[in-house]
Amino acid sequence: MNHKLIITKLDNRIVSAIYEGNEMLQVNLDKTSEQSILGNIYVGKVKNIVKNISAAFVEIAGGRMCYLALEENPNPIYVNAKKQDRILVGDELLVQIAKEDVKTKAPVVTTNLNFTGKYTVLIHGKSSLGVSAKISEDGERKRLKEVMKAFKQDSYGFIVRTNAVNIDRERLEEEVQSLTKQYNELREYGIHKSTFSLIYQTPPGFICDIRDGFADKIDEILTDDREIFDKIQEYLINYQKEDLSKLKFYEDKLITLSNLYSIRTKLETAMRDKVWLKSGGTIIIQPTEALTVIDVNTGKAINGKKKVQDTFYKINMEAAAEIAKQIRLRNLSGIIIIDFIDMEQQEYKEGLMKGLEELFRKDPIKTTLVDMTALNLVEVTRKKVRKPLYEQV
Repeated sequence: MNHKLIITKLDNRIVSAIYEGNEMLQVNLDKTSEQSILGNIYVGKVKNIVKNISAAFVEIAGGRMCYLALEENPNPIYVNAKKQDRILVGDELLVQIAKEDVKTKAPVVTTNLNFTGKYTVLIHGKSSLGVSAKISEDGERKRLKEVMKAFKQDSYGFIVRTNAVNIDRERLEEEVQSLTKQYNELREYGIHKSTFSLIYQTPPGFICDIRDGFADKIDEILTDDREIFDKIQEYLINYQKEDLSKLKFYEDKLITLSNLYSIRTKLETAMRDKVWLKSGGTIIIQPTEALTVIDVNTGKAINGKKKVQDTFYKINMEAAAEIAKQIRLRNLSGIIIIDFIDMEQQEYKEGLMKGLEELFRKDPIKTTLVDMTALNLVEVTRKKVRKPLYEQV
């Protein structure tokens, strides 16, 4: 099936959506008037240390206060002269936004600065060399580690991304050298910048979607905005030349790109609590501040049916496939609790869990099936990368 990345402006937002045929698989929205701070690097100043939770609060540009977990960040890059190894109130150091603010929670920052490419990530403060768990073939894992071994240093290490599967050694080395240069330059000039300065800004969200969205699986990148087209073209020429031929400019005067792919309608549908299944069952999706709750109901599917347990299993399996789609489409993250229809037979429960595991394995963002509780609630965790769709909207 043909995969397209559609990037267009809708109202006051830039929409970046991955389509398979006419189905929207994944979508991100960014306001045209402001840009996400996720991944930005600042010169921060430590304002307070809370010893009982081993955390510091660091101020960055705009007076924003951010949370820094001290035990997870043992190797900061200081801007001010230091006589002690530990972080103290008043210290100035380089910090990167690891999580954006969520309602009442402050942004989370890290001193383990990372620089992301299409195939690899350079991480300061960790000299290890990791390979994405989604690369399962032992021979390919060994090859990638062998290629990367020469670039590991005491002050930084690398993670090889899923995109790197079967990529030529020369292309990997080219990207690693580019990230290393970026890191060294930032260390060199960043420590001379004034307090609270922004010293590295993450590319716009639609550029990150091209870099992070398994570009090798995208057949076409399509936009109808000349400014966006020029920015993507510049990025691809400098960093992803192998994907430049996929970029196309949409010029049809009869129908807009947004209308052609029914973007507004699909966004409205993705915001609804209730999702209908073909069988007549329903899924109710309700995000809260602490977690997301998903409830599966029989709806019209059970009326007049015999072999009720078989019917429950079929509805649950259909719901599982739809839930995996909705989690990716809505960019749900953190703790997700799914209340499937109760089934008595153990083999049905095991079949459901196995099916879910296979579905979550296809998600580009790390999604972990934890367990089924004694109350038959299924626990799932998904890595938070960007804000969920309902917050973006």
